[in-house]
Amino acid sequence: MARPRRWLLAGLLGCLAGGVPVVCSWTSVVSGQSPATPRPEPVAETRLLMEGLAAANLRGLASLLREKPAEAEAWAFARGQALLLAETGNLLLLRPPRTPAAQDAWAARAVELREAATSLARHAAARDYGRSRAALAAVANACNHCHSGFRVPFRADPFPPD
Repeated sequence: MARPRRWLLAGLLGCLAGGVPVVCSWTSVVSGQSPATPRPEPVAETRLLMEGLAAANLRGLASLLREKPAEAEAWAFARGQALLLAETGNLLLLRPPRTPAAQDAWAARAVELREAATSLARHAAARDYGRSRAALAAVANACNHCHSGFRVPFRADPFPPD
């Protein structure tokens, strides 16, 4: 019994020492290629991200935080919307402008959105109404800062009049 184990161990060590590749996935077995590391790449247009994610979640948060939410579900939903705004900042980082001179400003504005929205998510998780409203204003300011810098006609208002 000890002899077959030694042969198995010796064979395995020989394969590893001899440079025999270790198969990582069924695809690599079939194609004979090593699997590539997936890279993030933009799919949707920036305008769609702004309308479908950023503006929609900003409006939803403004509605939720108009008055102090009474239920835990409302606070959880607000946190989720804030996290979607933060992730929108990450998605914007994948879409820098073509002009090299504008790329640094674009990245800084996307990070500003991500940080402001992450702060809002933390305050919503803590059910801190005052800080959540202030953080929502910071998110709107981040949006306005970017839009004014890139001369895009849009104004985010965290608490529009009725």
